[in-house]
Amino acid sequence: MSGGEGGTGRGNPSPNLEWRFNQTLRNVQGLLRGRSFPGKVLLTRKSEPLNVNDSPVRSKEITRSYSENDRGDQHACSSHEAEVQSSGRTASNTILQKTNISTSNNANTPPDAKGSVSGARATDSARIAKFTKELSRPAVILEKLRELSWSGIPPYMRPNIWRLLLGYASPNTDRREGILARKRLEYVDCVSQYYDIPDSERSDDEINMLRQIAVDCPRTVPDVTFFQHAQIQKSLERILYTWAIRHPASGYVQGINDLVTPFLMVFLSEHLNGSMENWSISDLSPQMISNIEADCYWCLSKLLDGMQDHYTFAQPGIQHLVFRLRELVRRIDEPVSRHMEKHGLEFLQFAFRWFNCLLIREIPFHLVTRLWDTYLAEGDSLPDFLVYISASLLLTWSDKLLKLDFQEMVMFLQHLPTLDWTHHELEMVLSRAFMWHTMFSSSPNHLAS
Repeated sequence: MSGGEGGTGRGNPSPNLEWRFNQTLRNVQGLLRGRSFPGKVLLTRKSEPLNVNDSPVRSKEITRSYSENDRGDQHACSSHEAEVQSSGRTASNTILQKTNISTSNNANTPPDAKGSVSGARATDSARIAKFTKELSRPAVILEKLRELSWSGIPPYMRPNIWRLLLGYASPNTDRREGILARKRLEYVDCVSQYYDIPDSERSDDEINMLRQIAVDCPRTVPDVTFFQHAQIQKSLERILYTWAIRHPASGYVQGINDLVTPFLMVFLSEHLNGSMENWSISDLSPQMISNIEADCYWCLSKLLDGMQDHYTFAQPGIQHLVFRLRELVRRIDEPVSRHMEKHGLEFLQFAFRWFNCLLIREIPFHLVTRLWDTYLAEGDSLPDFLVYISASLLLTWSDKLLKLDFQEMVMFLQHLPTLDWTHHELEMVLSRAFMWHTMFSSSPNHLAS
C-alpha cells in the first residue's frame, strides 16, 4: 500500500484482491511486450481452454487471433480480469483505487521490464521477425500490423509502417510505389497552386494565417536544434499552410504545428543516419526534401481526418474529450478528483493543451515516436484511447497532487516532470491506460454521472 492511499483514507484491500490486481498488471505488462494487441481483449467470466497445438483461432471471448506463443499469457490475462469483474462492485472499486500507484512506487513491474534498455520491446528479434513476415506479404494485413505496432515499432521499419497504418501507402506491394509517387506529385502541385503565389493573390485571412504559421514554426520543438534549420522551417511552413488551405472548415489552429514534427523526424530518418543531433541538412537532396514534405502532409491529413472536430470553431471535439477525462478521473481516483474540484482547478486549464497537441509537449521528444506507434495502431479509436492515456499520465502523480494547492497544481500540470523519462515510464502509462480502457470500455455505465 502506497503512502498516498493511506493518506486518502482508502480501505486496505484483502491480500487476495491485491494479488489479483498485481497479477493482472503483470499480465498487462506482458501484453505490452508485443505478444498480443491490447484493446482487443474482451473481459469474460469464463475462458475456453486453448490448445497450443492448434492453429490461431478467433474464439467467442477473444476478438483477435493469437500465435501459439501468445495464447498462454492471453488466456491468463483474460482469466484474471474475469475474476476481478466477478468479485463484485466492492472489489472493482478497490482495484480502481489500487491503480493510482505511481510509476516510481510500482513494485509489480516485471524484472526484465525494469532492466530493459530504451525501446527493447520494439527491437526484440522475435518481434522483428513478425514484422518482417507481415511486411513481406503481397498484401499487408493491416489488422495484424496494428496488433504488432501497438507495443512499438523497430525504428528502421517505422516510416513504411506509419504510411501503411495511416492508409497513405497501399497494403498491396505491387501498387505501393506507384501510389506514393502519384501522391507526392499531387502535393507538389498543391504547393505550387496555394503556397508559391504572391500575397496579392491571397485573401486577407490567408495572409494572416500564413503570418501566424511563420510565427509558430520557430516555436515548434524549440529544444531540437535540427528543427530550427531554415530549410526545415520552410518545409514545416509549406506543409501547414497547404493543409490549412485545403481544410477550410478548420484552417490553421495553433497546435497542429506540433503534430507535424513526429512525421518529420520519422521520414527524415529514412535518409539520415545516426542520432538527430548529428543530422546534416546538406545530406538531403531537393527530391528527398520534397518527398519527405509530401509524406508528412498526407500523413497529417490522414491523422486529422479522424478528429476534424478537434480543430473546427470552438474545438468541440477537444472539449468533449476534456469532459470525458474529468469523469474518468472521478471514477478511478475520487480523492484526486475531489481535491482538484475543492481548489477550483478545471481540467480545461491543463488538459486542453494535452489533447490539442496529442501530449507531444508533455513527454520528452525522443519518446514521442514510440507513443505515436500506439496512436497509429489505435486508428479511428485514437480519440477514445487518448482519454485513458491522459488519465494514466495525470494519475502517475496522484499522491503529489493531493498535497498541492490551486496555483501549484496549475504549474505542475503545465510543466510535468517528465524530462528524465525513459521508455519504461512511458510503457507504464500505456499499460495503465490499456487496463482502465479494458475495464471501462465495455461498461460505459461506470462512467455515467
